[in-house]
Amino acid sequence: MRQFALIFRMDILTPDAQPSPEQMRLYMEQWAEWIEWIRSQGRLEGGNHFHRKGKVLRPGGVVENSPYAAESISVAGYIVVSAKDQRDAVRLASKCPILSGESTSVEVRELAGPG
Repeated sequence: MRQFALIFRMDILTPDAQPSPEQMRLYMEQWAEWIEWIRSQGRLEGGNHFHRKGKVLRPGGVVENSPYAAESISVAGYIVVSAKDQRDAVRLASKCPILSGESTSVEVRELAGPG
């Protein structure tokens, strides 16, 4: 088995794009079911959500007081899973509940050692 990162992106900056408390409750239930499905197969290696606040450092000592975002879309979190190959990892990712939202995505990237 190889390791893959599933990287979750969504609009974390636009106030109107944020889920209501009821939507968030439903989302977290769906998320917990999906994570448990992966865990039950012994394929969950780890991961976490990111806080909405952050900083970006650029050359020349420039520090931006916001996480990196393109068109308000930013990385919201990640998990690492074990999969036979990228196709298998995509199959796991395709069931992610974040994909039922708007302006969301899951990127599948194989982990590689340094060098």
